[in-house]
Amino acid sequence: MTTPMGSRLGFESGFLILEVGHGSDCDETLRQEIISLTGNQFLTGQSQEVVDAVIIWWRDGDGDLVDEFVDSLTYLAENGQIWVFTPKVGRSGHVEPSDIQDAAPTAGLSQTSTLSIAADWSATRLVARKSSKR
Repeated sequence: MTTPMGSRLGFESGFLILEVGHGSDCDETLRQEIISLTGNQFLTGQSQEVVDAVIIWWRDGDGDLVDEFVDSLTYLAENGQIWVFTPKVGRSGHVEPSDIQDAAPTAGLSQTSTLSIAADWSATRLVARKSSKR
């Protein structure tokens, strides 16, 4: 038996998730699996909620990735995570992994893992870097 992708991404029942960049090319099966697992619909940028995770569907040409990361951090709980979903190599809108690696530290994030999550999409997990100041 395979582990559901939503669980592999670390999502749990009750999680609030902000979704950014949803479009007609997004994997609807994956979206519905995550919604079913959490028991909550995705929130949008109009929400004022603090969320457990942010999902960013990101394609080449979507804009400034650093800005998107900084905006996402304003919603994220202290121990929350950001998942950047990008088209796989050879798919329309593919994003080079180095683009994420370069943008993450500028926004105060650290990259922790990358997974294949659907036929056309990969996911990169980012978390806020811990401050050394106490």
